[in-house]
Amino acid sequence: MRIDIITCVPRLLDSFFAHSILKRAQDKGHAEVHIHDIRDYSTDKHKSVDDYAFGGGAGMVLQIEPIARCIRNLQNERTYDEVIYLTPDGERLQQGIVNRLSLNQNLILLCGHYKGVDQRVRDLFVTKEISIGDYVLSGGELAAAVLADAIIRLVPGVLNDETSALTDSFQDNLLAPPVYTRPYEFEGHKVPDILLSGHEARIEDWRYQQSVERTRERRPDLLNE
Repeated sequence: MRIDIITCVPRLLDSFFAHSILKRAQDKGHAEVHIHDIRDYSTDKHKSVDDYAFGGGAGMVLQIEPIARCIRNLQNERTYDEVIYLTPDGERLQQGIVNRLSLNQNLILLCGHYKGVDQRVRDLFVTKEISIGDYVLSGGELAAAVLADAIIRLVPGVLNDETSALTDSFQDNLLAPPVYTRPYEFEGHKVPDILLSGHEARIEDWRYQQSVERTRERRPDLLNE
């Protein structure tokens, strides 16, 4: 799995991919993450990549030319399954989308900034548009990091126990059940006895019932899908 992220503020992403599961995934060769600075593709002497919007209005817009050069340069090197633009008006991210994207080999994630990108970028290059929620961020970098994290952890070999991802919230339209670890008792609060029984079938049944109950209480909309 290779993910190329296009941004005008690459330093925002440096730390995110340098630690924990995402770093180990790259160290082991299960995933590659390459961050590209749009300014490297600007022909302007000041390396500017934004301009005022035609028609007026507040805010700056990322120009098409440096973005086009970057995307075309990448596409000349390999075939990409998707060019994804992170934008508040995109399709809302859900686990099913992540599952499908994790089966791909090469993805480009384009981060918007300011008031977004020139519409022609979306018309000519973008194949999928994704939103991580109904709110607005300063740029698409955090959204790209969220999407990349969700995808990479599903790549075979990334998690030590690959069955872990299968029991995550939303994989079967249910929230995950409560989990416990040592100590057995903390300030009078004990771990449910069923989890210490050693009876795998009963434990799984308990976990399923807990998932259903938690989902019904917190996200009843999932049970209707």
